[in-house]
Amino acid sequence: MGSNIAFRTTTTTFHLAALNVSPVPESPDASLVAAARAGDTGAFGDLYARYSRMVHGILLARMPRSEVDDLVHDVFLRAFARLDDLRDASRFGAWLGTITRNLSNDFHRQSRSRIEVNQDFSEVEIEDRATDSRDDAGAIAALEAIRSLPESYRETLLLRLVEGMTGPEIALRTGLSHGSVRVNLHRGMQMLREKLSERASAGPRGDCAPEIK
Repeated sequence: MGSNIAFRTTTTTFHLAALNVSPVPESPDASLVAAARAGDTGAFGDLYARYSRMVHGILLARMPRSEVDDLVHDVFLRAFARLDDLRDASRFGAWLGTITRNLSNDFHRQSRSRIEVNQDFSEVEIEDRATDSRDDAGAIAALEAIRSLPESYRETLLLRLVEGMTGPEIALRTGLSHGSVRVNLHRGMQMLREKLSERASAGPRGDCAPEIK
């Protein structure tokens, strides 16, 4: 995981066969949560390793890239402090996702107090875009297009395309059903392809669509 964003890209087709989602065995989150509540920092470290990509992807769907890595750590610090509030330890992933989204909302509320009222999200990311110019233009165009999608689609696509999580893993970590993940990926990819096609037809930017294998 890191701030660098890597897409596998192609200018031709989408490989949607990878969207097939089959059930996988449940992981023992409950036992790790119980151990962490008892003071086992190693157990919480295991939860961090298991869920850090999910947290990173959710934040990337909502935040300036330059802020994401630091906020990943903030999310887990907040979660560790609130473990006793978690009623169903088997739902740790969904609970952690809620904490992640709430922290993102807090960030934007605080940011609005520091910027002009008429300054939109794209302006907040001016510094990010300067860094982006050194990255692959197609990948950055894809990221911007994904961020313009409905929340459920953009989160699921970023978990798949940027964080490298499989469909079954996304379902397992987020608490979404396998069917919901499949639908989000399929519809999200359709919308993403349309947006990138519109961008490509608007000018010769060399944008290309992410390939899922």
